[in-house]
Amino acid sequence: MKHLIRGEKVKLSDFTTDTIVEIEVIINAHAEIDITCFGLNENKKLADDRYMIFYNQTASPSQEIQLLNHKSGMGHFSIDLSKLPASIQNLVFTATIDGNEAMGTIQSGTLQIKAGGQAILEYSFSGQDFQNEKAIIMTEIYHKGVWRASSVGRGFDGGLAALLKDFGGEVAEEQEQQQPAPPVQQQPPPETAQSQSKKIMLEKKMAEQAPKLLDLSKKAKVSLEKAGLHDHQAKVALCLDISGSMHSLYRSGKIQEFAERILALGTRFDDDGTIDIFLFGANAHDAGELSVDNFNGFVNNLIKKYPLEGGTYYGKAMKTIREHYFGSASKRNSPYASNVPVYVMFVTDGATFDESATISHIQNASYEPLFWQFMAIGKSNKGTKKRGFFTSMFQSDFTFLEKLDDLKGRYLDNADFFSIEDPGHISDSELYDLLMQEYPQWVKEAKQKGLLAQAQYQL
Repeated sequence: MKHLIRGEKVKLSDFTTDTIVEIEVIINAHAEIDITCFGLNENKKLADDRYMIFYNQTASPSQEIQLLNHKSGMGHFSIDLSKLPASIQNLVFTATIDGNEAMGTIQSGTLQIKAGGQAILEYSFSGQDFQNEKAIIMTEIYHKGVWRASSVGRGFDGGLAALLKDFGGEVAEEQEQQQPAPPVQQQPPPETAQSQSKKIMLEKKMAEQAPKLLDLSKKAKVSLEKAGLHDHQAKVALCLDISGSMHSLYRSGKIQEFAERILALGTRFDDDGTIDIFLFGANAHDAGELSVDNFNGFVNNLIKKYPLEGGTYYGKAMKTIREHYFGSASKRNSPYASNVPVYVMFVTDGATFDESATISHIQNASYEPLFWQFMAIGKSNKGTKKRGFFTSMFQSDFTFLEKLDDLKGRYLDNADFFSIEDPGHISDSELYDLLMQEYPQWVKEAKQKGLLAQAQYQL
């Protein structure tokens, strides 16, 4: 076994002919330390966050990189170099530290590269190699004609956020030197590194405080990946019917459970761990935010503050939502562009009393980056219609929602509808797949028609 010194570079082929290697990291410290492998492109940019492998994402899409075992200060990876896509040219192994501690306090650290069960390379370090840094790059495995390894030992004062910024920012600097004055849209969005860091921190928070939400979030992620939206950004809103007929659903806890499922979807679309809540009955209410911090018992507290009402007015809720996001609910006849769309989950168990106002809002909102996903709850006495993964029962009260799904006079189709007899009788995966039946196509058309300004929304 060869012991590498800081900054040393070697060819892996000088030590093994195997294409499957293992990386084992052990760091002794009186602090919480997370080990991560970043799969980067040839410019050392994280172009696909599915190749960021850590405690909450333990494998790449085709299992080329797997985190076999992990705990604080320890990580054991298996990597099949022959199966990595051509877009992944660099594997960077990092350690980040939580709390008020810094890397200068670690007692010892070792990273071994193994092949055939035997250690072939080792890089050792200690806190003396660092000072107040919150993150370090230990070692890189990279392709330059052949696969090579380098013992880096580089620290970052800003922790994980600094790492992500570094991986996202170096390419732009290189391009500026090589290509004078490139168009702005060719550069990565300036908030990308910060957003990625916040999403990672959010997942860690859920793992510690809300494992149920984290499990739901992972299921939502699968559906988004199938829909081609794995890196999509959107704001999520949940609009709930608080008419008197919803009493049993609230009392049984089914609306609380459903709200948690939508919150989990929101954690995939956004990095702040919140979704906006709107209510409607006889009136409409902007009811604040549901978050990873306050979701326990949220709906019970909500109904105490906003008791169930007589009447059902979709249009009033739509007006409140449009005003919340766009400052106005007025008539539109030209596109209103934004970088981030709004996905509204609209839940009801009955027909509206203001059909004309509802139609008007749907038509005018078709010029806005706003998608309405309607879900009706209830049983019908009138036959069945096959939709998605299950047979849903349509009652006469829901014919208007069917009409909204196919409404004429819109700039683009901005609504989808399905119904379920009981929200507790559909699995999480089925629900998330249903929520993505029409939205991905809307994203494509919204980009083409100028409602979404960022190129990141191309599918």
